[in-house]
Amino acid sequence: MNMQAMLKQAQKLQKEMMNTKDEISKMTFTGKSSLVEVTVNGDKKILSVKINSDSALEPDEIEMLQDMIMIATNDALEQVDKITESKMGKYTQGMPGLF
Repeated sequence: MNMQAMLKQAQKLQKEMMNTKDEISKMTFTGKSSLVEVTVNGDKKILSVKINSDSALEPDEIEMLQDMIMIATNDALEQVDKITESKMGKYTQGMPGLF
């Protein structure tokens, strides 16, 4: 394969990678715990936090609520990482952690 063909193939691969990354960026992911839902986009930006409780919280429940929000947020962000790895892995073989 000549150099020009290799460059053209590399450019095509780069375009495919960017299109896939854009596709993931437009997706939303919702992480859930028993009391909280957190929604993020594919760029790992939190879009919303929803507390699934109609009752008023007691002061000692605040720490528990904070933990639940953290669990839900981490769940959503792990989903982004998994879909990114599965969709981008074909481009990053041998280069873990690139995305």
